[in-house]
Order: sequence, then C-alpha cells, then structure tokens
Amino acid sequence: MKRGSIDKTLIIVVTLLVVIGLIAVYSSTSVLASVKAKYANKGGMIYLQRQLFTLIISFFFMIVFIFLSPEKLKKIVFPLLIISFIMLIAVFTPLGVTAGGARRWLRLWPSSFQPSELVKLAMVFFLAWYLSRDGYNKESIKHFIIPIGLMAIFQLIFLKQPDFGAAMTLGIITFLMLFIGGVSLRFLGGTVLLAIPIVFYLAKEPYRWKRIISFLDPWADPQGSGFQLVQSLIALGSGGLTGQGLGEGKQKLAFLPEIHTDFIFAHIGEEMGFIGAATVVVLFFLICLKGLNIAMKQSEPFYYFLASGITIMISIQALINFAVVTGMAPTKGLPLPFISYGGSALVINFIAIGVLLNLSRFNSDKGLTEVLPQRKTKLRTYKYWRGKRFS
Repeated sequence: MKRGSIDKTLIIVVTLLVVIGLIAVYSSTSVLASVKAKYANKGGMIYLQRQLFTLIISFFFMIVFIFLSPEKLKKIVFPLLIISFIMLIAVFTPLGVTAGGARRWLRLWPSSFQPSELVKLAMVFFLAWYLSRDGYNKESIKHFIIPIGLMAIFQLIFLKQPDFGAAMTLGIITFLMLFIGGVSLRFLGGTVLLAIPIVFYLAKEPYRWKRIISFLDPWADPQGSGFQLVQSLIALGSGGLTGQGLGEGKQKLAFLPEIHTDFIFAHIGEEMGFIGAATVVVLFFLICLKGLNIAMKQSEPFYYFLASGITIMISIQALINFAVVTGMAPTKGLPLPFISYGGSALVINFIAIGVLLNLSRFNSDKGLTEVLPQRKTKLRTYKYWRGKRFS
C-alpha cells in the first residue's frame, strides 16, 4: 500500500460547507439571540461564538484521526462501541438532559452531547471490522443476525429516548453497509419485510402520525401539524434564483422553528437562493464521490468498508435532511452535516472526515478490484462501480 498526500479536494469541500454553515448560523440566529432571555446580554453573536468553539474542538479531533496510524483504527473498534453504548445508557441517569419531551443528551462541560451521533460512527467501525474479518461468511444467517441484533439493541434504546430519526438512520446505514458487503439479498429483503409492521406500529404514535399526515398535505393544517413544513417551503420558494440576500430572510423572525438546526437548509435557500442551495447539494455530492473514490483505492477490506461506511453515514444524513426540508419525507429532526448549529454532530462528522483523510493517504497500485479477487468470502463490489463483480 503506497503512502501519498492527503486528499486536498476533500479538505476544500468540507471547508466550504463549514464557511457556508457559519454564515447561515450567524444570519439565522442574530435575531434569536437578542430575544432569548438567557442570551439577551451576550450580544447577537453568541450562537456563532459557540459554533466556532465547537469547531475548534472538532478540528482538534479531526487532526488526531488524520495522523492516527491505520492499524490503530482497527484497535479502537470495540473501545468506541463500548463507550458509545455506555454514553447512550447514561442519558437515563442524572447526567441525562431532557428537552422537547425527549431524553437524548448528556450534560458534559461546557455543553451537552448527543450519544446517538457517536453510536452511528461506532457502528460503521464495527461493521467495517465485522465484514472484513477472517471467517466471515456473507451467506450465513448466523453471521447476518449478529450485526442486525446489535443494530436492534441500539435502536431500542433510541426509541426509549425517544429518537425515531436516529433509529431509522442507523438502520439505513447498517443495511447499506451489509449490502455493499455482499450479504444475501434474501436476508436483507426478509428483514425489511419483518420490519415493515414494526415501523407501522411505531408510526401510529399520535405525534408521529400527525407528521406523516402533514407530510402528505401540509396545507391541510398550515397553523398546526403542517406549520413547520409550510414555513420551510415558503422560505425555499421566496429565495428565488439568487436569494433575498444575507440577513434579509424573514423566516428567522420566529416563523420557522429550528431554522438554525434541522431546517438551516431552508434558510440557505431563502437568503442565498437556488444557487446557494444547489451549491450545498453539489458539495455533499462531491464528498460522496471523493469518499467512494478513497474507498475503492484501499487494498484491505477493513479500510474499504470503513471509508464506504463513513461516506454513507454523511451522505445519508444530508440526503434525509434535504428530503425533510423540501417536503419529500416526513418532518424529523436531523441536522445537516457541517452546517447546522450544534456540537455533537459537528464533532462526530469531523472525526469521520479525519478518518477519510487518513485513508486518502494510502492506496494500492492495483486498486481494490485487482487486489481482492482471491478474497471472495470477504468482499463483493458491484459492477456499476468498477465494471467487475466478485461473488
């Protein structure tokens, strides 16, 4: 495996997203900070200052993971999994923080932390190790049940908080990683069929059912269950091609809830227009392409699955956020990576990018599809990626 330089394109893309995020956070919270009692005497830049502080912490962790030896990435799989599980359980202790009817956060100085974000990354590390280990058989139901069972345990804890969005996201990440790992479609399809009635049962909760109904027709109750989506669509529609201009958006004036977190993409569309929103989409598309490219250059299955899983994790969260904000999926709180205000997701996504940048320094002369034909039980890539298929 050859050692090269860090992928500079990926650094530039992430930097652009962070800059756009800082601008959007400041613009969307300048009014909010002045009217909130606890921030009234701290000025309109308090949210930006807190985001910058988190960004510094995130940058530190990213640097650590960039220069961590690839061999050590394998050694942190189980410590990361155990720590994430302990932190997830700890939210039900006095250390947990309740907000908005949910108990999802831990009180950690100087702010709070959402363990579900760490769980997603820990699961990616675990699946990368599991799918690449010696003796793994993708046709074995026993080997399939283990990762599915672990995912289900985490999901049950998520639902207890409750955090339906984190449970769904973890499920999608797990299934996609198992899919690229060559797991039998019989197993994946059968599990999906078994999960449908469970998802339907969970969706019947009154507040979740209202979200589904409002997603189908938000204008039926524009002042109630459809309020957030209606205001989001108004923000996107009023932005036009070039936007209303930085600081000129109206939805941040207490019209659109969570505009600086889950719905910050709508704010970008309002103030920066279609051009600004499309730029964000293109930047995430580039992250997806670069991540897959880094994965395909790895000569060992563990690093291939790790790079692929991280790419899936970031891309899926961005895609879901876009879908929710534009009314293509039911409303569910999920931050937009690198852009939304908030510390937990920012730190974890920077760690994920640090791992990708780390792996970008290493590649094989032959590339994945020529190095791994003899390891048929460990890896299968699909013909639409490299024109070859291993089974």
